[in-house]
Amino acid sequence: MIVGVPNEVKDNEYRVALTPEGARELTAAGHQVLVQDGAGAGSSIPQQRYERAGAEIVATAAEVWSSSDMIMKVKEPIASEFEHLREGQILFTYLHLAASRELTHALVERKVAAVAYETVQLSDGRLPLLAPMSEIAGRMAPHVAAHLLEKEYGGRGILMGGVSGVRPAKVFVLGAGMAGSNAAWIAAGMEAEVIVVDTNLDRLRFIDQIHKGRIITLMSDRLTLEQRVREADVVVGSVLVPGARAPKLITEEMIRSMRTGAVAIDIAIDQGGCMETSRMTTHSDPTYVVDGVVHYCVGNMPGAVPNTSTYALTNVTLPYALRIATNGLEDAVRDDAALALGVNVIAGEVTNPGVAEAHGIALTPLSAIVDGLS
Repeated sequence: MIVGVPNEVKDNEYRVALTPEGARELTAAGHQVLVQDGAGAGSSIPQQRYERAGAEIVATAAEVWSSSDMIMKVKEPIASEFEHLREGQILFTYLHLAASRELTHALVERKVAAVAYETVQLSDGRLPLLAPMSEIAGRMAPHVAAHLLEKEYGGRGILMGGVSGVRPAKVFVLGAGMAGSNAAWIAAGMEAEVIVVDTNLDRLRFIDQIHKGRIITLMSDRLTLEQRVREADVVVGSVLVPGARAPKLITEEMIRSMRTGAVAIDIAIDQGGCMETSRMTTHSDPTYVVDGVVHYCVGNMPGAVPNTSTYALTNVTLPYALRIATNGLEDAVRDDAALALGVNVIAGEVTNPGVAEAHGIALTPLSAIVDGLS
């Protein structure tokens, strides 16, 4: 199979979908790898390393897209890339289709086989291809918050960890999954006062056991959210429903109750955001203010640390990419139920329930398209 890796074109997106190590594994398995000129530059990966790994360097994105059986990307295609989509081609990337009607319709109309990293799901509920980026975004959130709390950037002028005799910042984390637990962990390490809420008691129990009470854990309900958001200096939203739009758990009224200069970070913005006041922002224009609260809703947070992110991503995507390239997509999903859940669109049909519901599109089970799928 010919595997293509184009440059990322989203605002300030410096990650690349494949490391030279990943390219070497694919070429060693007998596949051809096309990498667009300069694709690894933003991640501080010299082009010569791809060449030594056996990849072929091509000049333009159009050449990568037109020549490849499977395209590996980091972020979902934007409007300028829609012209490259073609029938039967496999697109393996983060898609977040529930938050993008335009992209969903483009993939359906062009009959692309679209496999989303974020909906590949193991039998125990874990999301192996989303986990590393959630981990990075979670670890970045307190760092970003500490910066935005500074007066110069619109914040309350609070040092995250406080000092002797002065209280630290109050950080409220909504969601105890991969992103939320990492956000809470790093915030606690910065000596902030941290509360994390979730509806999953097992997750909360795990955090409590690991951190030995250093992080306060609470069950999530409306009254708790209202009280804790109002008191917080920083709110980190990290709620995820795999494949579907994130529920709007932080209301406008809750945001309005916060103090001027407080900070709201919505890690769930890729899936539409979990705050009613959230809207997608970019690294070049990352913040805006609503009711005195500084909002940070960058859709590709890990893109700010592209070298780390690129290697973390390839670590988890490569085994699936090898499986698809070696066996073909249909055989690969027959053999791997987790990968089958990653297929969002194929043959002009939407196969993911969350995406179909979000856009009012008829759902077609993948088993109706791929013969022999259980």
